[in-house]
Amino acid sequence: MSEIVIDNVGKVFGEGGGRPFLAIDGVDLRVEDREVISVVGPSGCGKTTLMRMVAGLEHPTSGEVRVGGKRVTGPGPDRAVVFQQFALFPWKTVRENITFGMRSRGATKAERDAAVAHYLTLMKMEGTEDKYPHQLSGGMQQRVAIARSYATDPGVLLMDEPFGALDAQTRTIMQEELVRLTNDNPRTVMFITHSVEEAVYLADRVVVMARNPGRIREIIDVATTRKAEKWSEEPIDDVMEMPSFTHLRGQVWRLLREQMGSDI
Repeated sequence: MSEIVIDNVGKVFGEGGGRPFLAIDGVDLRVEDREVISVVGPSGCGKTTLMRMVAGLEHPTSGEVRVGGKRVTGPGPDRAVVFQQFALFPWKTVRENITFGMRSRGATKAERDAAVAHYLTLMKMEGTEDKYPHQLSGGMQQRVAIARSYATDPGVLLMDEPFGALDAQTRTIMQEELVRLTNDNPRTVMFITHSVEEAVYLADRVVVMARNPGRIREIIDVATTRKAEKWSEEPIDDVMEMPSFTHLRGQVWRLLREQMGSDI
C-alpha cells in the first residue's frame, strides 16, 4: 500500500537565523493508494513545499508525513519525483536515463532491457532508446523523465508542474498520456499545477490551497463525475466542453479567486 498521510503538518522557514516565516500550518491530507490528486493554489501557498516534504527533500517543523504507513525522514525508492525541467542526463542515451535508478539498485541487464522496452512502449517512444536528450522534443524528454520514474517501481509519483515548460499543444497531449498511463499502470500520484483545467482533468480529487500561511481551503471530488461520464474514453477537448467539467472547473476557480484577488 502506498497511501500518503499528511498529519497536522506545519513548516517554518528561517528558524536558524533571520525572521521566521510560517509557510504551512496545520495541513491534514490523506491520499489513498493509487489515487491521483492535484494541488492548486496561489503563488506562495506552499504547494511545492508540501510535495517536497512528501518526497523527503524538506522536513516538517511540526506534524509528520507518512507513506505506506512509514514516517518520511528523507528520500526513498518508494517515491519518485518529476520536476518541471526535464532533469535528464544530457550525456546519457534514453536507455541509460531510464535505467539510471535501476542500476543503482542492482538490477540485472535483462531486467533493465525489459524495463526500457516496456516503458518506451507505454510512452509510445519505441525506437528512441539510443537517442540523446538533445535529439528529442520537449514532450519526448518529459516522457523519458516519467519513464525513468516508473522504472524504479515507486509506489508514489510526485509531479511538480511537469508540463509547465511545454508548449500548449504538447502539454495537452501529455495530459492525455498521463491519464492513459495512470489507468494502465496505476500509482499514487500527487500532481502540482497552476492550471485549473489540468488539475480537474487529471485528478480524482483537487486540493485547493490558501496562503499566509499555506493551508487546505477545500477538496473537490472529481472521480465520481469522471467515472460516471467516462472521461478517460473521450478526447480531452470533448471532456473540457462537458457541462460537468465546466462546473467543476468553475467551482475550483471561484475558490481560488476568493483568495487571490488580482494576484493569479
